[in-house]
Amino acid sequence: MSAEEAVVSEATPDGVVRGLPATRVARVADLPPGEGRAFAVAGEQVAVFRLRTGALHAVSAVCPHRGGPIADGQTDARVVMCPLHGNTFELATGACLTGQRPLSVFPVAEEDGWVVVGG
Repeated sequence: MSAEEAVVSEATPDGVVRGLPATRVARVADLPPGEGRAFAVAGEQVAVFRLRTGALHAVSAVCPHRGGPIADGQTDARVVMCPLHGNTFELATGACLTGQRPLSVFPVAEEDGWVVVGG
């Protein structure tokens, strides 16, 4: 295991997970506006969404309720809805609006045409 892979993820009080190494996961052009995709980053399953506004969000890819694929969920400018049972999570904070445990939120940015998670 490399030193980069050995980084431990830890959630801060605001729900953002720090400690993931900055990892290029996709070209921005390959992530269509209004859609999400799941990626493995340093042992974490991360759902990355590119909203229709171009904003990027990254959250846990697995719903804490029953393991639903969050990246397949419907989004709007503020939330993602799990496709299995309709649990709704804020993209910015990971907070669940329907009573489940929150999702982790990961740093995400666009750098030189790439979507970069972590850092």
